[in-house]
Amino acid sequence: MPDPRRPELSGSGTGAKSDRSPRVSVVIIFYNAADYLDEAIQSVLAQDFGDFELLMVDDGSTDASSAIAEAYSRETPDRIRCLRHSNGSNRGMSASRNLGLETARGEFVAFIDADDRWSSAKLREQIDVFDRYPKIDAVFGSVNYWRSWTGGKDRPVRTGHVQNQPVLPPEAALSLYPLGSAAAPCPSDLMVRRSAAMRLGGFEETFTGPLQLYEDQAFLAKLYLHSTVFFDERCWLDYRQHDASCVASVSRDGRYDEVRRHFLCWFAEYLASRPHPVDERVKAAVERALFRSRHPLVARPLRLADKLRRKPARA
Repeated sequence: MPDPRRPELSGSGTGAKSDRSPRVSVVIIFYNAADYLDEAIQSVLAQDFGDFELLMVDDGSTDASSAIAEAYSRETPDRIRCLRHSNGSNRGMSASRNLGLETARGEFVAFIDADDRWSSAKLREQIDVFDRYPKIDAVFGSVNYWRSWTGGKDRPVRTGHVQNQPVLPPEAALSLYPLGSAAAPCPSDLMVRRSAAMRLGGFEETFTGPLQLYEDQAFLAKLYLHSTVFFDERCWLDYRQHDASCVASVSRDGRYDEVRRHFLCWFAEYLASRPHPVDERVKAAVERALFRSRHPLVARPLRLADKLRRKPARA
């Protein structure tokens, strides 16, 4: 029986690789993304940093996106490869990211979802941050919430509670959404040291279906607890806003609170399972968030009190 976690390679470049590993492995995961995939791939190939491989993970697509990915693989088989789950199954975003992560040969892994787009300097400038701060394990930038592609107005968002300096664990966990108030990064903006991601066990594959709304946050929660990270003020990502996204569908179905509560329960269990003591501030923050999630009528005045405490006093 084939190993369901082992990738299937496809295209004329099956298994093709050079003798030297690239500095960066870029992982695009996609599922029925034919409307956007080509633009995402083109934004990767347009990078002004060339030392990368591109791994495209097909999560059981049934539309033309598989053919789009295959065409790129045939054109540049030594650099671009297509991967599938065993039997071409659909296993979700986390399992697809893990498949790319396990196959990657680069020292660093950069993820991009099929409906997003990078600026041409993204890889070069993130690698420069790693070179300047060799003790960090992940780099993120600001994000452009991209609505102008349909005539709307874009909204740039600076992620992290501080920018342009290393953040030691577990400060990001306490300061960023979903436990704190600072904006969280997007998975398409993440560049992570592969060894660090593997030590963490990769992405949590139980976050499937609507729970995929928090699949990135589960990985980031682990990362913030164990690694030094870096939030850059520069913007490298156009994060496409559309009605078919996971965020939009969960919100439309009224399941956001349910999904958030599931994440918080998972996080509490994860903290309890750690073999070494966890910062008590993180435990308290998770317990507080769980209480508010389970008691929404109490949560509203508590949130108001938090805002008042954070509001600067007038001179």
